[in-house]
Amino acid sequence: MSNSVARRRSLGSKIAWTAATVVVLLALLVAFFPWDMLRGPINRLVSEKTGRKFEITRHLDVRLGWRTATIVMDGLSFANPEWAREPYLVKADKLEADLRYWSLIGGDIEIPRIVATAPVVGLQMQPDGRRTWAFDNDRSGSGNGKSPKIGVVRIDRGVVNFLDEKHAVDLKADVDFDTGSGGRLPLRYSIDGKYQAHSIHAEGRTGDAMQISQAEQPPFPFEIDAWAGPTRLKANGTVARLSNLDGIDAKFEIMGQSLGNLYELIGVSMPETSPYQLSGTLGKEGKTFKVDNLNGKLGLSDLSGKLTFDQSSQPPVLSGAIASKVLDMDDLGPLIGLPPTERSAGAIDGVKPPPTIGQVLGAKPSKVLPTATLDFERLRAVNADITYEAKRISNVRQLPLDSGNLHLKLQDMVLTLDPLSLGVAGGKIAGSVRIDAHEKPAQIATRLDVRALQINRMIPKVETLKTSFGKLDGKIDLSGRGISVASWLGASSGEFSLLTGRGEFSNLLLELMGLDAGEAIKFLVSGDHNVQLRCAAFYFDVKKGVMQGRTLLFDTTDTVFYGSGDIDLGSESLDLVIKQEPKDMSILSLRTPIVIKGSLASPKPSVEIGPLAQRGVAALVLGAINPLLSLLATVETGPGKDADCRGAIEAAKNPRGAAARTLEAANRTDKKATPGEAKSEAKAFSPSLAAPASPDNPLSPFKENR
Repeated sequence: MSNSVARRRSLGSKIAWTAATVVVLLALLVAFFPWDMLRGPINRLVSEKTGRKFEITRHLDVRLGWRTATIVMDGLSFANPEWAREPYLVKADKLEADLRYWSLIGGDIEIPRIVATAPVVGLQMQPDGRRTWAFDNDRSGSGNGKSPKIGVVRIDRGVVNFLDEKHAVDLKADVDFDTGSGGRLPLRYSIDGKYQAHSIHAEGRTGDAMQISQAEQPPFPFEIDAWAGPTRLKANGTVARLSNLDGIDAKFEIMGQSLGNLYELIGVSMPETSPYQLSGTLGKEGKTFKVDNLNGKLGLSDLSGKLTFDQSSQPPVLSGAIASKVLDMDDLGPLIGLPPTERSAGAIDGVKPPPTIGQVLGAKPSKVLPTATLDFERLRAVNADITYEAKRISNVRQLPLDSGNLHLKLQDMVLTLDPLSLGVAGGKIAGSVRIDAHEKPAQIATRLDVRALQINRMIPKVETLKTSFGKLDGKIDLSGRGISVASWLGASSGEFSLLTGRGEFSNLLLELMGLDAGEAIKFLVSGDHNVQLRCAAFYFDVKKGVMQGRTLLFDTTDTVFYGSGDIDLGSESLDLVIKQEPKDMSILSLRTPIVIKGSLASPKPSVEIGPLAQRGVAALVLGAINPLLSLLATVETGPGKDADCRGAIEAAKNPRGAAARTLEAANRTDKKATPGEAKSEAKAFSPSLAAPASPDNPLSPFKENR
């Protein structure tokens, strides 16, 4: 081997040993570098860059890796902006954090992992957008600074305070490891505070590491049992990303006094209801929440279905399909502004009855029309597309409902129920309701067809009606402005009508209505029987809340009744007169017009004194001559004649009043009828008395246009 080769090898060996020595020395320098000497400079640098006082109070150590540095701080305090309630953003006995080198070059702060021991965290959001965790160097916390990207967080014996004045949130959370958990959801937490003026308490367990924003981590498991005022939520499941609550997959159970309370808690606009208890599965992907397998009770009624809440648009959209096998009548009250009944309010175990229930028990209402006002804020907050079906309605009492279904659509503050269909007394009331809430009071219009309602089921408590039969058809066509059902009806215009063709009616009830004591006694002794009902027609023009009787006719083979008068929906007062014209001769008849006064809540029927006094004076005069002659004053000779049913219906079906024209104009604004539809509607108003009333009875002028 030449000397030159040997020299080259010796030089290479020296370089290698030198390089190795330098690497070892650097490693030893890094390993044994007195990082604690840098506490002062680091404290000053971070304070200057963030505009906050930053201090590592006891000891600093750094472990360097290829991509990250692990910083261990023994004793840490990091101040909040001066405007914040809590003095510190974070203060901890010990904090260990991984910091990515290369992200600092671009001005980002990326922290894949944080482990904190006994931390106290103060988070706060201001209405103007300022956040305590947004860093800048002007001490304002204006929110223009960049927030750090945080991955996994582990907390032992920590306290987190959160204040959001804009959304009325003020919470304190205590977290701690439960060493007796056996490794299953070891982190235990408890939350107390206020949310939207409701007292909040929640407790539960989670996994030991919270994945705030780090990708490719297993879903974060959680359990929660929370109370917010009268609402309670229990849930368990997982969430993929805590930063935006994305990837939720959980089972839940929720109960409370009214679904309407959820608007203040989660921003989802729901109707006022009876107390409820519901369960299901909740999922979230992106900005869309989905509730599947929804099942439970709303008051005394069962409820099932599915819902979707999509926040990707403004306003967000609530959609879904809900159904009830049995809907209890008591649960309908809160939907139209009435308090729940005692039965309904106490139907859910563990839920206290709403405070309104105590205000109505034992009290007879002076008004019957609901006065609860429209919530314009809620109508503005969400769009909706919901279908609902009640296969059977129970506990109907005075209102003989059988079933119902509707399609609710809320689009840009215009609420429609179309179609709306109710099974009533063996027949159907079907049509639509439209509420345009762009202005206050809202413009409200309803068009409802009444088809084949059975007379004997309309007033089930009247025994003498149970043997009567016949079917009612009609139409309710009203439009006006209001902020409640009561104010709308008190200002509405349009028409209301009911009619029926041939049927049968209780003769005993007929004679009592006609004040024919002789005939009534006869039927009480020999037994009641039915008389033929020729026709009945009740037509009201409605003008600014006053129902003006245009045609009020009830004709049987025994007696014909004619009515007149008004019903004032604004004051809920009655002013009606019913005159009888018997078609047979009878003694002991005190026939005189029946007057109905009072209110919708408390009608007060009486008789006109004038005709009755005339008969009384005649009876006294004749009785003075001969007591038997006094009976002549009560003899009814039967002047009544068959009414012109066809003529009365034809006259009544042609709107003449300004109220009808007002509604007609409003309807044309909502929807312009095609020539075919107009022809179909004209054809529908062609009654015939040839057959008993039914959905297909030509008597009814209210056929469905197809």
